[in-house]
Amino acid sequence: MITNTLQSAIQQALADLKIKLETAELTQPANDTFGDWSSNVVLGAVKLTDQFKNSRQLAQKIVENLKKSLKNNPDIADISLAGAGFINFTLSKTYWLTTLAKLTKSQALTDLIPQLNGKTIIVEYSSPNIAKPFTVGHLRSTIIGDAIANLYQALGWSVHRDNHIGDWGTQFGKLIYAIKTWGNKEEISQMVRPIKELVKLYVRFHQEATDNDSLENFGREWFKKLENGDSEARVIWQWCVELSWQEFDRIYTELKVTFTENNGRGFGESFFENRMDQILEILEEKLPQEQFEENGGYYGEGENGAKLIFFQDERLPSLMIVKKDGATLYVTRDLATDYFRLKNYHSPTLIVNEVGAEQSLYFKQLYKVEEMLGWYRPDQRVHVKHGLYRFKDKKMSTRKGDVIWLEDVINEAKERALAIAPDKPTTATQVAIGALKWNDLKSEAVHNLTFSWEEILSMKGNSGPYVQYAAVRAASVLTKAKLKLAVPPNYDFNPEELALIRQLDRFGPVVQKSAAEFAPHHLSLFLFELAQRFNTFYNRHPILTAKLAEQKNARLALTAVTRFILTEGLSLLGIETPEEM
Repeated sequence: MITNTLQSAIQQALADLKIKLETAELTQPANDTFGDWSSNVVLGAVKLTDQFKNSRQLAQKIVENLKKSLKNNPDIADISLAGAGFINFTLSKTYWLTTLAKLTKSQALTDLIPQLNGKTIIVEYSSPNIAKPFTVGHLRSTIIGDAIANLYQALGWSVHRDNHIGDWGTQFGKLIYAIKTWGNKEEISQMVRPIKELVKLYVRFHQEATDNDSLENFGREWFKKLENGDSEARVIWQWCVELSWQEFDRIYTELKVTFTENNGRGFGESFFENRMDQILEILEEKLPQEQFEENGGYYGEGENGAKLIFFQDERLPSLMIVKKDGATLYVTRDLATDYFRLKNYHSPTLIVNEVGAEQSLYFKQLYKVEEMLGWYRPDQRVHVKHGLYRFKDKKMSTRKGDVIWLEDVINEAKERALAIAPDKPTTATQVAIGALKWNDLKSEAVHNLTFSWEEILSMKGNSGPYVQYAAVRAASVLTKAKLKLAVPPNYDFNPEELALIRQLDRFGPVVQKSAAEFAPHHLSLFLFELAQRFNTFYNRHPILTAKLAEQKNARLALTAVTRFILTEGLSLLGIETPEEM
């Protein structure tokens, strides 16, 4: 890759000046007139030497060295200096013709993206709760996590897609009590949306509990029965699980989201029910109080009899592991989950939890415990944070019944798309789901989103359908051409063609960046820019009716590569490209 050549040349130019930097980062200039790649390495390097008065003087020397070392490289047209020390590289016509020829021959993502085989990643995402329908809030973790898994798979990693279903905990004691007190299993089972009825019972429990404190105790008692294997509690719980999976499967099918672990269902919390005693034994053995300073914390009893981990780091509050009544918490099950992964996945390179940003403190505590136990290094555990979907004036809450159901959002999206393409139901579904996913993936995940029907279902401007349409338009041109692609050996790109090939060449690096930063929005921004550049090129220059054969060949090649990269890029985001629009 040209970026490797440029980075090596920069590092050598610095080494010649007795300056050593481990990395020489390259970025794409915001404006193509500044070149194809840029580096601000000088701003950091100037701090490591006293040979120069300022950063610009150092930059001038580096540019001088680079021009000498790269003068015979046919891929480099110019090396220039801007501002206080930005080094800009402009690539040659030879480079762009060679690049277009290579891209035209690409048949798979592996032809465009360097492969990092031998590495393993576990991506945990979606993770809805049993007996609670998917809300629009669940959309975020589901599609962001799926996109991250796709990105790492494209890089050659061995990817395990896990769905850590919330199917255990005190809430099930509350729900069991509510079902026994106010519900009717047979009637609920016959309902079109039975999970909504379970939510109503759960909401009623909390409403009744505001005036009756004993209900909370009843809920805890029923969960304790569930943990102890009470047959009645187990039967009601399993019934809730199966009802929920009927809805989950329907949603995942609509979204084209799958998981690889535990026969596609993922390892839910209940899977680790019988593995938690082992975790408590490990904590007792590995984190005794007498080794508090050595380990960075200890596992012990709190004032009320509960078991907690106390951290030496005062920024981390103590973490409860077992309640005073002996019941476990989700952290107990999370520790069991990660210990299972440690033993069964041969020490995975990375474990990613795609979970809301409001859980940041908890994951800092969890990761610290696992570091103290020697299970994982800090760089092996990643919390990918997403913001919340909120109403304009309040937070969504299942407990209060203030939510938007995801199935309702999907159905509304499909209805709106069908209104546009009434005779193309398959296309309408692909456009609808593409709009939903794109709306989430187009911006940085950590930001909160205010729920708006118009925004979440947008099909104009920076939207999934806009990018899908560009891919379909390119495919249509190629279908009409019916010619074997051939890049002319000597061709002068016009400005719109050059802008397009420049963007196409950046696909590999942007996939790498999106994966490294666990940030699919980088790829979304790239694809939107690519669609814009292609549409500008398409509207200004004839392709099939170009006057010269070399123009037609070059433009068809650009169109083919655009279609390929738009389609593959959308696929990495979990978005299908329709055959027609």
